[in-house]
Amino acid sequence: MKGRIHNFNAGPAAHPLPVLKEIQVEFLNFKDSGMSIMEVSHRSRWFEGVIQDAKERVRRLLELDENFHIVFMQGGASMQFCTIPMNLLPDGQSADYVNTGTWATKAIKECTIQGKPAKVVASSEDKGFSYIPGEISFSPDAAYAHITSNNTIKGTQWASFPDTGGVPLVCDMSSDIMSRPFDVSPFGLIYAGAQKNLGPAGATLVIIRDDMLKRVPEDLPTMLKYTTYTGHNSMFNTPPCFAVYTVQLVLKWLEETIGGLDKMEQINREKASLLYRTIDESGFYRGTADEGSRSMMNVTFRLPTEDQEKQFVQQALEHGLSGLKGHRSVGGCRASIYNATSLEGVKVLVDFMGEFARTNG
Repeated sequence: MKGRIHNFNAGPAAHPLPVLKEIQVEFLNFKDSGMSIMEVSHRSRWFEGVIQDAKERVRRLLELDENFHIVFMQGGASMQFCTIPMNLLPDGQSADYVNTGTWATKAIKECTIQGKPAKVVASSEDKGFSYIPGEISFSPDAAYAHITSNNTIKGTQWASFPDTGGVPLVCDMSSDIMSRPFDVSPFGLIYAGAQKNLGPAGATLVIIRDDMLKRVPEDLPTMLKYTTYTGHNSMFNTPPCFAVYTVQLVLKWLEETIGGLDKMEQINREKASLLYRTIDESGFYRGTADEGSRSMMNVTFRLPTEDQEKQFVQQALEHGLSGLKGHRSVGGCRASIYNATSLEGVKVLVDFMGEFARTNG
């Protein structure tokens, strides 16, 4: 049997090894309940302890005050694309969207198919979504301004969040949540599918400010209303218990092992700097994102030919480096270096990249 490899998958993605080991230890008998976490009732004290601890850790890590509600939903970020305008875009108003690629494009589509106006105030489509737009004029009367903090496919990321002039920011942070500290006060809603930087697929973290909840219409379907989740501690129906439990353990690892988001950002910047420096200095690899817009989470690059890219991915796998094929829509190569990807793993990758360039350049 093969041992564990270095996992650069874009999602579902790597988990911290200590978290996986803790799950392994507790899996058959969670907290002396005599049951697996997958078997305990979501109404039990055992699971209520899990979800409460997860929420408290989110609040501490992001420094959220009591104006923010923390809930766990299902359906991934894709469900949020339609749920957000349903809940937060009143009749007679429009919302601003910044289009930075695939996921932002999908969010815009899900707004407009409801017959709700989504105003694209900025886009990087003119250069293949290879950069984050600057100097954006947001509409002062917009219901909200939607951005995608990190583009997993094109390898771009907002280095700092835009000034909307007081319009509430709504942000898809699926692929860089908890990777760095930031000021939460401009955000009306933050959402993140868990499967990239938080835990397994199946849970979606939603953080919503109290004033935004007041917009939620009464006549929406029950399971598509944010107030259903805030009013029932995310347990109106059975939540994705195992996924939430794993998220709780990842948050504990971030807080107690890593030491918080400042420390996590330092590690992430070191990993990304090492990888980008290898690309830039190689004369063989070529980064695809503009330098000022490069992602700390998803490093995208090309080789001189597509045949060499295929060889690179295959030989990398033979060397215990998995998940380096670019997204099918763009090709090329991509190394996703989320929180759980170790610096040691990135060092193994850059050593392999150096050797591959020497033998194929």
